[in-house]
Amino acid sequence: CIKQIDDIADRFVEFHHRYQSHFASKTRSVFASASNYLKGLVQAPRKNMERMEEYVVNADDQALQYMLTEAQWETLDVMDHVALDADRLLGGSEETGLLIDESSFVKKGKHSVGVARQWCGRLGKVDNCQVGVFAALGRGHRTTLVDFRLYLPDAWSNDKRRCKKAGIPAASRLFKTKSEQALEMVKHQRDLGIRFAWVGADGGYGKEPAFLRGLEEMKETFVVDVHKDQLIYLEDPDPIIPAKKNPKGRRRTKLHAQTEAVRVDTWAAAQPETDWRCYTLRDSTKGELRVQILHRRVWLWDNKETKARYWHLIVRREPNSPETLKYTLSNASEEISTHQLAKMQGQRFWVERAFQDGKSEAGMADYQARKWNAWHHHMALVSMAMLFMAEERERHKEDYPLLSCNDIETLLKTYLPRRDIEHDEVLRQMEKRHRRRQASIDSAFHKQARVSTG
Repeated sequence: CIKQIDDIADRFVEFHHRYQSHFASKTRSVFASASNYLKGLVQAPRKNMERMEEYVVNADDQALQYMLTEAQWETLDVMDHVALDADRLLGGSEETGLLIDESSFVKKGKHSVGVARQWCGRLGKVDNCQVGVFAALGRGHRTTLVDFRLYLPDAWSNDKRRCKKAGIPAASRLFKTKSEQALEMVKHQRDLGIRFAWVGADGGYGKEPAFLRGLEEMKETFVVDVHKDQLIYLEDPDPIIPAKKNPKGRRRTKLHAQTEAVRVDTWAAAQPETDWRCYTLRDSTKGELRVQILHRRVWLWDNKETKARYWHLIVRREPNSPETLKYTLSNASEEISTHQLAKMQGQRFWVERAFQDGKSEAGMADYQARKWNAWHHHMALVSMAMLFMAEERERHKEDYPLLSCNDIETLLKTYLPRRDIEHDEVLRQMEKRHRRRQASIDSAFHKQARVSTG
């Protein structure tokens, strides 16, 4: 076991060599810089280029910046490779889900691509940030990123000059909602051959009727959370166009439901305690995760379709927090068990955990990337690092079942060669920092003098 862990640095290098062809063109290869950046994501305490250079052997911050911002390697090719490798690791099971979620990245200023004042989940309020929509492949507690899209608010998509300055390709300057981006990713992963049994997402996507209906039209099974004000029908609304009340009046064209809709929270509050069923979802670090579930089939109608949808409604609460309820809709087969639906609903926890690991252990939120290419290149390399961690955890699941991403980052920091341990190298790095600092000071004084004399 110790020898297997001791080889982790060699496996990390071998892992990146699987992707070598994606970083080379006919005239130039940036594979060495991409490899150094990948190492920097786990070795450097702060994931910017200058700190990576200080820790990673043979790294150069300017070469790293060129690889990230200017080099024309294809993010999509890398991510498709990542997705196929993730599929071999996690795909093909009834427990495998494609999990959609978004993550925000706090930013200052207005020049970073896609940055705007918008809802920032990380802060829990509206603030200046970038938002990415991500797809992760998950089975059980193993989850890794396989696709992503940078969300462009309409303040960006409507400003051609700003888009051009940020290097956004012309084909990507159209405004798309997050749910539209999510549907694109689901279709792309299915076309790629990724083997997932269902799609999961939170209430931010479930509140969009077009998202749920889009998944069903794509013949995808979904288990998606909705908000507490979601309207449901306990009986088929059987929408019809009512007959005219007055023979001389205008013909009616609008569909009307024949039954009354009710909010999901209103319905759940009216159910007797005896209708709640207890289920154990999984083992956790705090013992068994037990939940209480309400389940029934309900109708959903968007006030437009001629026929209502007949789906599952799952309401979940935890015994130690009975006031906190989660509401979920699913179009799974009628025969599916309540226990299985509850387990699928609970799977979304792991994509949030993947974001935590990505930001804490793989530099997901720490980047020097203002332009389109740089942001996408960074996220692709982060996804590679996260896939390696997922592979290592799967490799050692029998010998080290508690192996975490933090453990893997610590092992790589220990076993990968480090640049900052030699006396002369420490002095060289300090002197380089001082030269850059002095250059910045001189530039500030020069600008101040120019303004004064002007």
